[in-house]
Amino acid sequence: MRRREFLSALPVAAVAASGCVTGGRVRSLRVLSYNLHHSEGTDGKVDLERIARVVRESRADLVALQEIDVNTQRTGRVDQAAEYLRLTGLHGQFGKAIDFQGGAYGQMLLSRWPMEDFRVHLLPNPKRREQRIAVSALIALPGGPRLRFIGAHLDASREDGDRWLQVGRLQDLFANDLVPSIIAGDFNDRPESRVMVRMLSLWEDASAAHAQPTIPAEHPEARIDFVLLRPPGAWRSVHSEVLPESVASDHRALLVEIRVR
Repeated sequence: MRRREFLSALPVAAVAASGCVTGGRVRSLRVLSYNLHHSEGTDGKVDLERIARVVRESRADLVALQEIDVNTQRTGRVDQAAEYLRLTGLHGQFGKAIDFQGGAYGQMLLSRWPMEDFRVHLLPNPKRREQRIAVSALIALPGGPRLRFIGAHLDASREDGDRWLQVGRLQDLFANDLVPSIIAGDFNDRPESRVMVRMLSLWEDASAAHAQPTIPAEHPEARIDFVLLRPPGAWRSVHSEVLPESVASDHRALLVEIRVR
């Protein structure tokens, strides 16, 4: 799918709330990771507005969304990526993982500031299951350096062999990057798993100090959604929470506030 960037027609006032800015420089960021289940809630309804409301009310500066439908049959041929840009007023880009039901299915990054160098990275898929991807972009913070924002969604199979390889690919792509980086997404594994132990050997878990489960949405029991930071010392985690919305998707959203050092 052609890479696209949309700028919403919403007035600037609609997105005025942002990360803490002092002296013209961003000092803290609010980062949201949310698996949308193609915008279908636990009540069986596809409702983009209630998802967008979660994003707006979180006042997130950077948002990683997983399981986005674009023009698919099951969600009424709606371009969900375009709709989320319109409904949130943020900058954003969609990355296709697979063709699906006459449209596309994948991930999306949203940002309060324009994105550059948006890329879709294919992750290993030796068992030929559903193709998984990571998406990344460079974002210039006002008054400060650029950061790399990455969204990820790993294999969901019970057997973790593909996830193990996918985490290895993420390390190869981003762990040696000189640009300060944030990965947010659904890793489909718990923090104590060998997959996440491998990932966390090189990345800081921004929500570890206030860890909460994110799935299933009605009564969360497992923590499989993460916001991860690199390099050590570039960030300080200030606060994290799992948002209380329990109907809009089968996951709850993870919100983290981090301080830029």
